[in-house]
Amino acid sequence: MTSRIPRDSRLRLVRPRPLAAAPTAINQRRARRPAPRPPEGTPAPAELARMARSGLAAAARVARWADTALGPGGDSATADGKATLSDATAERAARALGLTLAQVRADWDTARLAGLIEVHGDSARPGWRLRAWNRDDSAVLRGWVALCDAWSLAHPEPEEYEPAAVAEVVTAMPQVLSFLQLSAGPVPVPQLLDLLEQRVTELRTERCEIDYAPQAGAPQADVPRPALAEPAAADAPLEPLLDWALRALASVGALTYGDGQATLTPLGSWAVWVKLEQICVAAQSPAGNIEQGAEDMLRGCARLRPNAARAEYRAWLAARPVGSAVTELVRAARGEDALLRGLAFEALRVVGAPAEPEVRAVLDEPTLRPYALLWLAEHDGADPEDAHEVLTREEATWLWVDTAAAVADHGEAPLLVRHLESAVQPTVPALLNEVRAVGHPRTVQVLVALAAAHPDPALAKAVRRAAFQVHTGG
Repeated sequence: MTSRIPRDSRLRLVRPRPLAAAPTAINQRRARRPAPRPPEGTPAPAELARMARSGLAAAARVARWADTALGPGGDSATADGKATLSDATAERAARALGLTLAQVRADWDTARLAGLIEVHGDSARPGWRLRAWNRDDSAVLRGWVALCDAWSLAHPEPEEYEPAAVAEVVTAMPQVLSFLQLSAGPVPVPQLLDLLEQRVTELRTERCEIDYAPQAGAPQADVPRPALAEPAAADAPLEPLLDWALRALASVGALTYGDGQATLTPLGSWAVWVKLEQICVAAQSPAGNIEQGAEDMLRGCARLRPNAARAEYRAWLAARPVGSAVTELVRAARGEDALLRGLAFEALRVVGAPAEPEVRAVLDEPTLRPYALLWLAEHDGADPEDAHEVLTREEATWLWVDTAAAVADHGEAPLLVRHLESAVQPTVPALLNEVRAVGHPRTVQVLVALAAAHPDPALAKAVRRAAFQVHTGG
């Protein structure tokens, strides 16, 4: 028997498609839902954007000044690496804009929360929303919603209260806002306080999932029992915390507050409706993803088309605080399932700027580094088609193997064969050599699956040989 020499098969260089977009992995389609309409009386998007531009005009002015004065080679924008404007920079801005230091700092913080300024270490640069400020109404509205979501950061909480009590009020306020939106008019503060107290009580009850009451006939062991709630949080009066929350929401333009009552502004009412609509979309999904943790939510989205998956991500994110949602997605990305890793970063793309600190924090983790580099490149404005250029050859190869592992675990054989086309190496032998060298923990399984799936006997034999060599350490 004569040996057969593997052919030097040329690979087409194409950008890999997201796994969620793979047509062979789709066997489930959602029925089209009529486009929802906002409540009657809601201004048109153009009018809402005009209101948002007006409310954020001062922040946009500081952002434009920072774009000009704090460009490459300029002075440091911050002093502590935590986005706090340095004294020298604040004084320069105050002189240039004719503002007080307090106004400059307040407008700077607003610009950061709205995504008009992005701070990286001790330098600042304009956010993409500032670039699109005058021409893209959706960018303006998304910036305002980002500010509205961060209302608890825009107005410092009372220092005399425990963080646990403040966190309870922040968690309960979406229900208060929903009630204001449904009321479509002024609501007395005592009524809002009653609702807040009910919601906080529910939160404290939910945290106690075990009944610690003694059972009839059971021996009474002298075992300490956990308290239902932190004493400091349970004893904290909610009226001043509600006052703080309403003032904070008023400071970002979500509502008006005075004379013992609160009323949502048109922008605030629209933002609450958008959040409720996103939650309703998720609640109607086949998997009920809104109630799931990050891993189960991502698995439920794996077989959806990209647009449908993004809608699920947005709805899932709308139902929980952004910070904890990002942490949960990063935790899911650290797992062993490569498919969830890719989908987690797709969901983080929907999050946008608030996810940047945690994405940067995982750059030192080999498993997540290629995904994080691509995310950051696209976040910084790189074309998605060219973002892969930020990866080294080794990182690109590692990502190719990781994606192949996801396809092998969740896709079909033809999809794995087509995945060869996305390799950066020009030939199969070059690909196999670099795959063997990159040290991915799933290399053997990926090569065995590829050999079993590929219709070319010579190429399949070469891949099996490479798998054996990796397995034996040869």
